[in-house]
Amino acid sequence: MNTYKTNIRELDSTLTSLSQSINRLSTFRLAAFVCSVIAIIFLANERFLVPLFFVIPLCFIGFGLLITHYNKLHKQRQRAGFLKKINETEVARLTNKFENLPMGESFVSLDHAYASDFDVFGTHSLFQLINRTTTESGRQLLADWLSRPATKSVILKRQGAIKELAHKLNWRQDFQVAGMRYENSKSDYNKLLEWVEKPGDLLDKESKYRWTSIVMSILSTISAGYFIYGLMYFLEDFLTRFVIPLVVSLFVNARFLKKVNKIAEEIIDSTHQNLQILSGYHSLITQVETEKFESEYLREVQSTFAQNNYSAADEIEKLKKILEVFQNRGTKRSIGRNEFYTIFNNLWLLDIRWILLTEKWKLKNSGYLKYWATAVSEFEVLCSIAGFAYSNPSFCFPEIEDEPYTISFTEMGHPLIATEKRICNNFNLAGRGELAMITGSNMAGKSTFLRTVGLNLVLALMGAPCCARSARVSNMKIFTSMRTQDNLEEGISSFYAELKRIEQLLKLIESQEPIFFLLDEMFKGTNSKDRYKGGASLIKQLSEMNAFGIISTHDLELAHLTENNPAVENFSFNSEITDDEIHFNYRLTKGICTDFNASELMKKCGIKIISDINSTYPD
Repeated sequence: MNTYKTNIRELDSTLTSLSQSINRLSTFRLAAFVCSVIAIIFLANERFLVPLFFVIPLCFIGFGLLITHYNKLHKQRQRAGFLKKINETEVARLTNKFENLPMGESFVSLDHAYASDFDVFGTHSLFQLINRTTTESGRQLLADWLSRPATKSVILKRQGAIKELAHKLNWRQDFQVAGMRYENSKSDYNKLLEWVEKPGDLLDKESKYRWTSIVMSILSTISAGYFIYGLMYFLEDFLTRFVIPLVVSLFVNARFLKKVNKIAEEIIDSTHQNLQILSGYHSLITQVETEKFESEYLREVQSTFAQNNYSAADEIEKLKKILEVFQNRGTKRSIGRNEFYTIFNNLWLLDIRWILLTEKWKLKNSGYLKYWATAVSEFEVLCSIAGFAYSNPSFCFPEIEDEPYTISFTEMGHPLIATEKRICNNFNLAGRGELAMITGSNMAGKSTFLRTVGLNLVLALMGAPCCARSARVSNMKIFTSMRTQDNLEEGISSFYAELKRIEQLLKLIESQEPIFFLLDEMFKGTNSKDRYKGGASLIKQLSEMNAFGIISTHDLELAHLTENNPAVENFSFNSEITDDEIHFNYRLTKGICTDFNASELMKKCGIKIISDINSTYPD
């Protein structure tokens, strides 16, 4: 955190200095403009033609240099502002202030195997903790990595890349700035890809349209020149012969433009908001292309952008320039139409030229853009995880076991709990068929512990460091049933929703794939008799199926049922009551829970607890 705070102080000083320089330059620029105008007017009035001949270009050159210097300072100030924001955000993450960070809510799915139970997306989520991407495709890829485990080989490659990037703090932050310059909430990455992959309309008849545009442009230019000639020299005797050629050529041009009008408008509408995406990709790719990496994985991804003297940055820049000019045309649905474009378009059929250039680019590069975007996204996600690793140096990269069904964490904590409040525990579970039964009093930390294990597994299996001193895990699918909810639209109660989750789990286990499951308070939506019967039956069935996972429960009778089962290991969270105050230590201990606190909690909420139920409610 000290590094980030130091950076913020230095950037504050830089921003102040740059702002002062820009203000001084603005004043000087205004003074230079006024002095230039006065000098030119004076020399012109005095008929000092020779000095005027030198002064006018010098004024233009000088003013141009001032504007160039102003733009340079403005860009430096913008970069410093972005860097300050990045470092402030890093401090906010370390102090658990996620309020202003993107939540990834569009990736939330109640049907996902574990995401909604672990706070992977949404408010105060793992996505907010890790995400440092600036592109829509980057966020999508990060969500994908968080949502499914990678293979061991991929995890190890990612770990190597992340370790290297973690030490490149300045480069990572400059890389992030390169994307922040072009962030646009209205852009649509999928719409851009769809447009790029759509076949061209004019290329099949390129020769016809190209020569038509050339010939008609020449004829229109001659007709316009002839018209102007008539205005200049035959104004008093202006004849229709000066008008007819121009009218005819403009009429013919209008017919051709009408044929391509729909194509032109589609291009502009499809790319109007997405020009920022292309600018962002160009800026990010340029940052990657100029950096040297040691990791084989990073060099492999980097090579996507430049093969056989073919530069992705150069190609994207070409398309960006074509579309920037084409945007001047405007459409019925857009604003910002440039009337000069309209005039020259009617004369020279500019639409045909830009459509052909666009379609040629698509023909050459449509198969590459998606790969370039994916490669940029990979760098963004790797840099995000590297930033997460750098900010949490005490976290460890786990060993990935070849054999399935292994989980071993030393001093494991919840990554979304602030460091000063985080309680860490050791946890080991190994071997197919091994089950952990966790009992505990209310608010003792059972559910939080399940999420702690789950989130650290998600981190481990995406290639990120875990919130632990050391870790060894197997590559497994994760499945949970913790936060089942009513679905009024489909008429499903929380109890039935839980049954459907259990049904999914049993089918997954039957598939013989390595599965690690986490069940929290089984069948809490039904009566105590059915809950006990269903819980006991499910535990027996899971044990017979050689399932591997964790079950938490308040029900001590269920836990006692498993005491003699060698495949089930009991753990517990306990609390103490001292002077009518409940104290939790959130420490995982072996064995079944030995204390109860629900009655005490009820008392604190104003409920008058009956000491002898049988005497109050006799049979």
